[in-house]
Amino acid sequence: SIDTSMGLSPLEGLVMGSRSGDIDPTIVFHLERSAGLSNDEVESMLNRQSGLLGLCGDMDLREVERRAAEGDAQAVLALEVYGYRIKKYVGAYLAVLGSVDAIVFTGGVGENQPDIRRRALDGMENFGVALDPDRNSVADPSTGPANIDSEKSSAAVLVIATNEELEIARQTGLIVHAD
Repeated sequence: SIDTSMGLSPLEGLVMGSRSGDIDPTIVFHLERSAGLSNDEVESMLNRQSGLLGLCGDMDLREVERRAAEGDAQAVLALEVYGYRIKKYVGAYLAVLGSVDAIVFTGGVGENQPDIRRRALDGMENFGVALDPDRNSVADPSTGPANIDSEKSSAAVLVIATNEELEIARQTGLIVHAD
């Protein structure tokens, strides 16, 4: 591993359902002074009342997408922020690595949200990363890795199903059977 989007806690990094993601640390002092919040209250707000929830009132991305499709301005903004922040991290990692062989989407959002995958990689063609819109919209990783890159892409773009329980079992087996 070269890097991670999380720091000391999951609060650093991407906007999440209820977590703020990267913010200016001065926000803590601002909230203490202007809103009279304690350190514990600010920490709770950043971890449990921010992110998508703070932007539009919902932390379930499916509901945010449904509302955005109906024209809800707060939900549209939340999706724009969410996609922008993913794209910003992908771009930063491309800069650090210099090139990339593959980008893999996995987990609940990565496997099931073609719009988020599109937002994350839109405009990355100059970096050798391009989605095929048709492949992206129908990707089903349940039968194996789904390739969603276009012919213009020099990097593979894949959607791969997560199986955390299997990986935990494999790692546990290695530890238990280690001599």
